[in-house]
Amino acid sequence: MKQLPKFNTILIAVCVLIIVIGFALMTGEPSGATEYNPDIFSFRRITVGPMIALAGFVLMIVAILFPKKNKEDKQ
Repeated sequence: MKQLPKFNTILIAVCVLIIVIGFALMTGEPSGATEYNPDIFSFRRITVGPMIALAGFVLMIVAILFPKKNKEDKQ
């Protein structure tokens, strides 16, 4: 089994961090059975958080498929 290069591994770690930040932005106080919390429809929770998480997932695919630079190809 081939191992990913160090650069790809660093990119994957950054992508995981971006995904975690996106999910953290979606958290907050929920609405209960007795009270309504209008913050569940905030711009941060329904737009910014999911877009950042989606960007992290897309960048994860790029990080995995990013080509390895070979010194042999330059000759």
